[in-house]
Amino acid sequence: MELDGRRALVLGGSAGIGLATAQDLERRGAQVAVASRSATKRERAKQALGEGATRHDVDVRDRAALSALFASLAPLDVLVCAATGGERAMGPFLEMDLDGFEGSFDKLWGYVNAVRLGAEHLTEDAAIVLVSGFPARKCHPGMSAISTVGNAVEGFARAIAPEIAPRRINVVAPGSIVTEMFGEDLAQSEKILSGTTANNLIPRPGRPEEVAQAIRFVIENDFVTGTTVDVDGGALLP
Repeated sequence: MELDGRRALVLGGSAGIGLATAQDLERRGAQVAVASRSATKRERAKQALGEGATRHDVDVRDRAALSALFASLAPLDVLVCAATGGERAMGPFLEMDLDGFEGSFDKLWGYVNAVRLGAEHLTEDAAIVLVSGFPARKCHPGMSAISTVGNAVEGFARAIAPEIAPRRINVVAPGSIVTEMFGEDLAQSEKILSGTTANNLIPRPGRPEEVAQAIRFVIENDFVTGTTVDVDGGALLP
């Protein structure tokens, strides 16, 4: 897929990996729209993106609003889902509030809503990318909810890839990435994450633009579908 002139929507595109992806696609000539729940982050995204990019208020759990957004932007060639959907529960499983565990699945429901409601507004050769995470396949203590949701996201992509063909769907699974998710002070977040990634084969946290490069790869490569690409500094390896 050549990106120049293509129409792309990045859900969760006003910060972190989503924003880095929107910037990357825009630099390659795509017409980019970003959507998120946060007015503050959308305002910041205005400074980071070109004048041609559009910003939209949507909660991926709100099906009516999501349907209206797709209809207003159609036809779309690229759909990237990087929205978390809500808060994610962490901590020991046997002490975890079950409502928090259940709420972590808002990420999956948001992705399901986006793909199901967006499919009719995608071009025949469109590419869909979902963002998972390395805990899906290497769960550290306290990350059971995040791991379980990640497994579901990756399984969802494999399950529906045959049904939506020739449209393609892939997952990109980042490792520990320095984003606002770990706090607004990115320097402090990087310091914290540097400790948790010190034993990785690449002993540092990743950057959002490194994940964005992988997202662009599965968009541009027409021979990739139903798979997961890891961008984790070797975190999955012993």
